Amino acid sequence: MKIENELASRLWNKDVFDEYDDKNMYKDHVFEQYKLCVEMADRISARRSTANTFFLTLNTLVVGVLSTCAERFSRLSVIVISIAAIVLCYVWKRLIHSYRQLNTAKYTVIGEFEKRLPASPYWSAEWNALGEGKDPKKYKQLTAVEKWVPIVFMCLYLLLILASYWY
Repeated sequence: MKIENELASRLWNKDVFDEYDDKNMYKDHVFEQYKLCVEMADRISARRSTANTFFLTLNTLVVGVLSTCAERFSRLSVIVISIAAIVLCYVWKRLIHSYRQLNTAKYTVIGEFEKRLPASPYWSAEWNALGEGKDPKKYKQLTAVEKWVPIVFMCLYLLLILASYWY
């Protein structure tokens, strides 16, 4: 595949291997860089989870306050708060998409590293065991589920805007 070849050509510094007198040291350095890539992918996943928790908490609070205290707010206040919350949900949805792209890239690089290691636990074995994400009975990708949460909140805010006109 052209993308993989281009990635491999950008990942590996061909001239560096020749500069190593001790090839075992080269292998150790490759493995250390691999471990760093895996750790960074885990950190991205943790940041993604933290961001989702933040937006979920914020939206739950806003929906709760608006739905229980709507009669205390003016119609305009409910509309403005709901529109602001819809914008936040859009930002959240874009952030989810961005994290997915970033993780995809990181795991593609990890896959390239694993081609030079004795085993390929993440990229080849695990991904193959999960049906490469094509069979939802084996594996339902997190993004497939989490991308709907901001949309559900957007719909709730739209309903609150509509309800503010009826009451």
